[in-house]
Amino acid sequence: MDLGLKGRRALVMGASRGLGKAIARTYVAEGMRVAICARDATRIAATAREIGAEGMVCDLSQPGAADSLVRDATAQLGAIDVLVVNTGGPPPGPFLGFSDDAWRAAFESLWMSSVGAIRAALPGMQSRRWGRVILVTSIAAKEPVANLMLSNSLRAGLHGLVNALSREVARDQVTVNALMPGYTLTERLEELKLDEGKLAEQIPAGRIGRPEDFAAAAAFLASDPAGYITGQAIACDGGLMHSI
Repeated sequence: MDLGLKGRRALVMGASRGLGKAIARTYVAEGMRVAICARDATRIAATAREIGAEGMVCDLSQPGAADSLVRDATAQLGAIDVLVVNTGGPPPGPFLGFSDDAWRAAFESLWMSSVGAIRAALPGMQSRRWGRVILVTSIAAKEPVANLMLSNSLRAGLHGLVNALSREVARDQVTVNALMPGYTLTERLEELKLDEGKLAEQIPAGRIGRPEDFAAAAAFLASDPAGYITGQAIACDGGLMHSI
């Protein structure tokens, strides 16, 4: 299937490693021009060289950083056709383990960076009457995961944003979707100190996901053939979620 991605321009946030890196690598392989960002200058430069993307340094937890990032990426690549909002997971912990400052920091990093990036990229997509906005969230947004209070709470709200915004921009041929990873073999899994063997036993597919599995779904959602799919939260989890 021709995905119609050759020559398109994409910005993939949080892409020095893990799912963001896998998505960016797949987009480059599809012939797209890709900008990637992360806060670590050394790591993002190395990843950009490795996969053939344009690397940009950005700390998405800072107010206004996502807006500036989109403007800088547009100046470097040209108008952004595909925006992948990927902010990484906030720290784990129970409800009583987080102060007001921790909640505000997670809100800035997860929520406001998403809003800022979309707000900066969307007008150009609307004027060209073609665009794809993909938010990387988590299955925790639909089925809360123990000890992930910040992620469980804030990512669920992003799904409301996805659906509401999709209705506003569908006539402009812009799609807005969330893509939910399940347990995937990334650094995040190691940081959460989860037992991979026990996790695999819970997953109907019988294995933990690979970043490439997730990136393939992100490539399809960015494609021409996916133009009628919008306002959805789609899981790539090997069948782990019980809800429909």
